[in-house]
Amino acid sequence: MHEHRRDQKAKAVVALMITSDTRTPENDETGKTAIKLLEEAGHNVAAYIIIENDASKIEETFNGFANDERIQVVITSGGTGIGSKDMTVDTVSPLFDKELPGFGELFRRFSFDEIGETAMFSRATAGVVGRKLVFCLPGSRGAMKTALNKIILPGLGHMLWEVNR
Repeated sequence: MHEHRRDQKAKAVVALMITSDTRTPENDETGKTAIKLLEEAGHNVAAYIIIENDASKIEETFNGFANDERIQVVITSGGTGIGSKDMTVDTVSPLFDKELPGFGELFRRFSFDEIGETAMFSRATAGVVGRKLVFCLPGSRGAMKTALNKIILPGLGHMLWEVNR
């Protein structure tokens, strides 16, 4: 009999990549929020970087995390909208071995309750690269809180169990 393990707990090693042309570690409230929520939940943020909205730099940084055996989860913030500078999703999602379309659908559903119809502008997505979970989130602090509190943190243990079995 196959047991579906929704109750799995895990302490993950996370890499956080913020894409922004204006943020610094001092003013990056989204990154600070992510680190606080992840660490309060018992996870280890092993890497935190802010990079500019440049496809080659995004891909280079992401590939560094994807090839780091310690990293289990990569969270990106920024570059998920419809503007000309929003290129994180376009750069990272082609690298997915598997896409998790339900994440983006659920994220936009929760976002709609919070911000209304502008939730449809988000191209938030998730996927798997090797045995790593990848979440591409909008750059706002509210989006980070919604994604972490309502989707990622409650389900992370189960997701890691699934991706590693």
